[in-house]
Amino acid sequence: MKLQVAMDVLTTDDALALAGKVAPYVDIIELGTPLIKSEGLAAVTAVKNAHPDKIVFADLKTADAGALEADIAFKAGADLVTVLGTAGDSTIIGAIKAAKAHAKGVVVDLIGVKDKAARAREVSALGAEFVEMHAGLDEQAEAGFTFQTLLDEGEKAQVPFSVAGGINVGTITAVQRAGATVAVAGGAIYGADDPAVAAKALRDAIV
Repeated sequence: MKLQVAMDVLTTDDALALAGKVAPYVDIIELGTPLIKSEGLAAVTAVKNAHPDKIVFADLKTADAGALEADIAFKAGADLVTVLGTAGDSTIIGAIKAAKAHAKGVVVDLIGVKDKAARAREVSALGAEFVEMHAGLDEQAEAGFTFQTLLDEGEKAQVPFSVAGGINVGTITAVQRAGATVAVAGGAIYGADDPAVAAKALRDAIV
């Protein structure tokens, strides 16, 4: 199972600083949607140039113009981009077409999707690299949210999937046990007093 850091910082300088600390322990470096909205895709280029050996993930959360947005991100240096699972199939297909042209990949983010397992199977058939079982910050704060729901949906889908939203040293073993391809940690790393130590602890917890 790969480890992905979600960098929900707001400046390129902060992203480069954080990536520099945690790169030895992670496989995928994700530039969060707020960072890309704040700094633009130049931030993607900066991180890829600094860490050419890492998979750079641009969390675009594209809802329309899939081919166009994916193409722009791939040209900027992204290896993976996200399209929302709530988007139409034509948007996802367009992004996947752009990905194939660049020999890159599309991840479909299932945030806000009610039947995550069913949609995961649909978009995997379209050619998604993997799907992201994702509960956003707002959803995690809602009454009744449980992390286990994401794991259950991932297991039920029977397709390659990542898990994002609530991963820490106490939950990452369960994520691997559920069969996830990628574990995505955000606040557990960037919110730690020492992000490098936090990332190493997560890496060490992966069997």
